[in-house]
Order: sequence, then structure tokens, then C-alpha cells
Amino acid sequence: MMKRSEEITSQYFAFLEKHIQDVISGAVPEFMELNEIAVQLAVSHKHLTDTVKKEKKQHPCYFYDQKIINEAKTMIIGSDRSIAEIARIFTYDPSNFSKFFKKMTGITPGEFRKLGSDEKNN
Repeated sequence: MMKRSEEITSQYFAFLEKHIQDVISGAVPEFMELNEIAVQLAVSHKHLTDTVKKEKKQHPCYFYDQKIINEAKTMIIGSDRSIAEIARIFTYDPSNFSKFFKKMTGITPGEFRKLGSDEKNN
């Protein structure tokens, strides 16, 4: 039987997957704040944070940001959309998206796309 903390963590990750896809598809207009996600999961913000930290050794926002970045990377490499258009799909202002992407990966989205296309061509 799954411990309650594992169940909450599992529900959080399942919610993130669906929520990020809903934002990308335009089904929802913007990313929810962590406290709003906690409400959806019927736990307090603090309990969600403490539980995910205990189970996964990282703050829930870390995983949220990682999942957003991974989806963005897939779109940057797998589509011909401009970085600005991708930023808007992820509900970011293009310059803020580039800063967020660089903070998370160490390189800009444009540099990432160039690296990805260089790898495809080798």
C-alpha cells in the first residue's frame, strides 16, 4: 500500500504533466501557482512543499520548472516555430522565457536549438 506522502507526490507529478499539456494546448490560459495546485490536490501549500521535498529531496517548483523546460526543449528542437512563438505558447514574454531557459540550462533557447540542429546534422 502506498504511503500518503507517496500518494501526494504521485498526484503532484500527474497533475503537472496534465497541467503543462493543458497550457501548451491552450486549454488553460496560464501556469498555476504552487498554492493553486495544492488546492487542486486538497492539501495545504506547506504540506505539498514539505511532502515533495521529503519524498524527492527537492522543492516542488524545481520539478515544475524542469518539466516546463523539458517540454520547451522538445518544442525548440522538434518544431520550426520561432523562440518568441514558443515563449508565448508557454505563456512567457520572450525575453523572460530566454532568461528562465538560460537560468535552468546554462544556454539560451537559440543556442540550444543550434546545438540540437548541429547534432541532427552529424
